[in-house]
Parts: sequence; structure tokens; C-alpha cells
Amino acid sequence: MDSFQRLICCVDALNTRNPEVVCTTLMVLQSLVQSADMIGEALVPYYRQILPVLNIFKDKNVNCGDGIDYSQMKKQNVGDLIQETLEFLEHYGGEDAFINIKYMIPTYESCMLN
Repeated sequence: MDSFQRLICCVDALNTRNPEVVCTTLMVLQSLVQSADMIGEALVPYYRQILPVLNIFKDKNVNCGDGIDYSQMKKQNVGDLIQETLEFLEHYGGEDAFINIKYMIPTYESCMLN
């Protein structure tokens, strides 16, 4: 299975919109962009396939008031994991990453400006 087929599998997994599957796929994407040089930049042309589902779930955080959200420790909070993944994509995606993320997810704020 080549890299393109793996990416299509990730897109298919995201399109299930099942929060558990989405979380697992996001962790795979994070590992993928860190795995070798230029992988992050190679993914930028595919942001239009990857990011729409992330835009849907971006603000889906658990509101448990003043309680403890244990899903954060297990990396199962979809909203937080999406934010983290977007930051990975921006950081490893090169100079065109931010503008492409911003186009697909208008509410995204750059992590590189800090």
C-alpha cells in the first residue's frame, strides 16, 4: 500500500464522523507528519480532503463544568485533538500550510505567531 492509499484510508476514516475513529485517525496523522522530513509539506495539497471533517468537530469539546474530563488524558477529546493536529499540520506543513488551513477552517488561529 503506497502513501497515497494510506492517506485515502485516513480520509475515509475521518469521513465516518465517528468520534472514536476520528480521534485515532488524528493521532495517526500526527505521527505521520512527524515521521520524516517533507511529509507534512506533502500533505498540504490534500488538506481539502482532510480538513472539512475537522472543521465540523473543531469546537466539539466536553463541557463538564468544574469536573474533571479524563478524556483529555487519553487523547479522546475530539476538539482538543483537532486543535493539536491542526497545529502539527501548520508546524510541519511549510509556508503554505497556514493559508490552506485557514481557507478550510476560517476560525483557526496560527500557532506559529506565538
